[in-house]
Amino acid sequence: MEMNKKRILYRNILLAGVAINIFSPLGAVAATNQELEAKINKLESMLMELKGELNKQGATVAETKEVAEKAEKNSLEMRVGDTKVTLGGYIKADFTASKYSRGELGPQNLGRDFYIPGLIPVGSGPGESGFDSDLGAKETRFNIKTNTNVNGHDLTTFIEMDFLTGPGGNERVTNSYNPRVRHAFVKYDNFLAGQTWSTFQDVGALAENLDFIGPAEGTTFVRQTQFRYTSGGLQISIENPETTVTPYGGGGRIVTDDGALPDFVVRYNSKAEWGHIGVAGIMRSLKFNNGVINDSTLGWGVSLSGKLKVGAKDDFRFMATGGKGLGRYLAINTANGAVVNADGELEAIGSYAGFVSYRHFWNTEFRSNLTLSAFKADNDVALTGTGVTKDVYSVHANLLYSPIPKITFGGEYMYAKRSIESGLDGDMHRLQFSAKYAF
Repeated sequence: MEMNKKRILYRNILLAGVAINIFSPLGAVAATNQELEAKINKLESMLMELKGELNKQGATVAETKEVAEKAEKNSLEMRVGDTKVTLGGYIKADFTASKYSRGELGPQNLGRDFYIPGLIPVGSGPGESGFDSDLGAKETRFNIKTNTNVNGHDLTTFIEMDFLTGPGGNERVTNSYNPRVRHAFVKYDNFLAGQTWSTFQDVGALAENLDFIGPAEGTTFVRQTQFRYTSGGLQISIENPETTVTPYGGGGRIVTDDGALPDFVVRYNSKAEWGHIGVAGIMRSLKFNNGVINDSTLGWGVSLSGKLKVGAKDDFRFMATGGKGLGRYLAINTANGAVVNADGELEAIGSYAGFVSYRHFWNTEFRSNLTLSAFKADNDVALTGTGVTKDVYSVHANLLYSPIPKITFGGEYMYAKRSIESGLDGDMHRLQFSAKYAF
């Protein structure tokens, strides 16, 4: 019986060695057939030596199990020369049932995939309520990470994709959706270049919700191309500029793509055994040039956030952000960065937001999160009109079950309400059930 286990172990290690060569194009030129045969022969020789050593020492069942566990642990890791390649991501299936007090969201609307505060329908009077239910796996993601030590320097690359917000696909037959790039960056020691989370965002403070973002109106949430330098807790970056504008008197959002200067961000994070606290500041140049209007103005913002440990396992998470001209950095662009005045000039729009979230572990398998979130825009209605969002708030509560660390099942209830400057409002109730496997 023990000999059979050893044979299985030898075979798995040999197959792992072959897999390394098969997948080597991820980081190097594929080996020739002769090179592959030579490496297989070398692996067989090494395995024979290992077999003899184990037999000589009388390897125990526990030792054999330890070797097997190490092989299994590294099943998603490969070595290509001096480079370690790691595959990761998760598979997630969601069911959502949403009820709106003022109508409903149309087919393929992003607000049906995850909570977007600015898309809650508003209206007056009793109105007609709407109800939608959806099942999807578009949040599923996949990533590839490489780590290389080059003459004492750390070189890291990271690429990640998922299937949210991408075009293509339908719910009639195949439910196929195109992948989109989430992250694509290279990091050399303290320097980072590429697309990833904005330095203005504190990813470590995000609440644990089944919804893709959760307290969307209360948090900064931006991924974009940037150049970043990190030294200890200090981070400095220049990031992709983009200005969103409300036309004079109100109307549809204008995305200008006229940025003359990059957005400049500074962050400092303080970490200790009790958790972390971070403070960040941003300066922006908001610009609009359509041939008739050609103007720019300054935008700025500050953010305080953190994650604090409570007791043995619980934690408290928070974020508070405010400024003028933040626009797309806050609440998924619920308010624009600027508005055009009667003289054709840009005026930055003030906005303020925050959330608090408490996570409690009932035992080793069950945990819950309670999250409160709010956003408010400081609109000059003489310029923006009364059809823009005035404020939004939401409440989230969930129960999550993880029978093993990599699997999570859960249910979540969300209530959200949006008001616009005219006084019209609308709310949304949403139930979500999810199953997730991380690898």
